[in-house]
Amino acid sequence: MPSQEILPPVARVSTAIVFGVGARKGLGAALARRFAKAGLHVVLAARNAARLQLVADDIRESGGRADVVAADVTKHDEVIAALDFAAAKGPLELVIYNVGNNIARPLLELKPETFEALWRQNAYGGFLVGQESLRRLLPQGRGSILFTGATASLRARPPFTGFAAAKAALRAVAQGMAREFGPLGIHVAHVVIDGVIDGDYAAQNFPALVAAKGEEGLLNPDAVADVYWSLHQQPRSAWTHELDLRPAQENF
Repeated sequence: MPSQEILPPVARVSTAIVFGVGARKGLGAALARRFAKAGLHVVLAARNAARLQLVADDIRESGGRADVVAADVTKHDEVIAALDFAAAKGPLELVIYNVGNNIARPLLELKPETFEALWRQNAYGGFLVGQESLRRLLPQGRGSILFTGATASLRARPPFTGFAAAKAALRAVAQGMAREFGPLGIHVAHVVIDGVIDGDYAAQNFPALVAAKGEEGLLNPDAVADVYWSLHQQPRSAWTHELDLRPAQENF
């Protein structure tokens, strides 16, 4: 009987999950495309699964691997299900928290329920995603968790006090995680987006501002995605925890 050749097991493709993917032209979608281009199996997570499918189709048409999962980051069970879904596709390597809702309200017009909703989506959701990601990354002793921050993460200006309070809380979550779990091999970073992203959201909601800034006054989402990828690629001897990104013409 002829001997059978024993083939080595096929290595599974590592997985990245991006929480907070919206329009096809936006940071979440750009991040997903960048990670797929690098060879990762990308899972796109947001509340609107139908809109996610458009971005996933774009990635597949370009030869990448992508799946979608509906998840509300303020619901613990849905965060767990989304991360389990991603981990089932391949070893979880990279988690992005790109969720954030900005509501402009003068302080005396800011309803308590609106303040709480901002905190839940920006900070509480980040805590849930970070905590559950750590449960999956720690056993393997490696992986990255990257949080998207904003100008408001560092300073509060009216009428964005509620948003700033939530983003500052998310920054604190990221800092605490980095200090506690960096020594255990988990790279936690916080990226301050200091400017307007050149995407569908800004074009639809702030057309006059977009026009006034011009192309060179806006953040290119693909360029920002390249920076996120470079953070994930950093060697352990030179990890960045926090950096800020802005177009050259942005005042700071």
